[in-house]
Amino acid sequence: MLTISTILQRTYKLALVGVCASALSACTMGQIDKLKHVGEAPPMEDSTNPMDKEGYHKISWPSPPPEPPVKRTANSLFQGSRTFFRDQRARKEGDILTVKVAIDDQAKLDNKTERKRDASEDVGFPKVFGLQKKLNDALPREVQNQALLGIDSKTNSKGEGKIERKEKIETEVAAVVTQVLPNGNLAISGSQEVRVNFEIRELTVKGVIRPEDISPLNTVELAQLAEARVSYGGRGHVTDIQAPRAGQQIIDILSPF
Repeated sequence: MLTISTILQRTYKLALVGVCASALSACTMGQIDKLKHVGEAPPMEDSTNPMDKEGYHKISWPSPPPEPPVKRTANSLFQGSRTFFRDQRARKEGDILTVKVAIDDQAKLDNKTERKRDASEDVGFPKVFGLQKKLNDALPREVQNQALLGIDSKTNSKGEGKIERKEKIETEVAAVVTQVLPNGNLAISGSQEVRVNFEIRELTVKGVIRPEDISPLNTVELAQLAEARVSYGGRGHVTDIQAPRAGQQIIDILSPF
């Protein structure tokens, strides 16, 4: 017959086996490779075709309608040169330009409000329907008709709010022309990701520009983007640790206090 202590011991052993199994299953191939090269410099990857690497997939890129082939003529100095006399700045779908992101934003707000009010009202009834004497008999003290009713009120409210913010970002990101609008303006979109030590930094830029604002170096300033949308953040181990847990976020949303 199994005793309670025997059952607890078997349960403990099964739990220990389960923890060990889950720990072993959590070991990835990368961790196993690290164990193979303990005390050695990390090996470098061989040069291979990028299309043969795991995770590679073809991208879909905006592009204008195909242009007719250039006619080649005999004794021409510039055989097939389409852009020798053409402006090299972005002008059609699929072209690339550089967006200079320079944000130096600073805001400081300090609001204070205070309100006080004191009020006092005395109401008297010289003649209370001829019942003055009966009130004196009914109440323990003598009734003063001139001060039968008194109202006092006092309110005091005070509020204070302060916001101080300072942001500064200076970087450049390449963007692609995604659409040529009917008036000739260009809709652009660009993104950039940098991964360092399991942390990814992301920068995305979207907006609408005028072709005239593109410099001869094929660059444009952030201030020249209409409907600009800039996002700079990150995701990874550090970001996950800094973010509050999902349960805490739900409690913060639902809690009325």
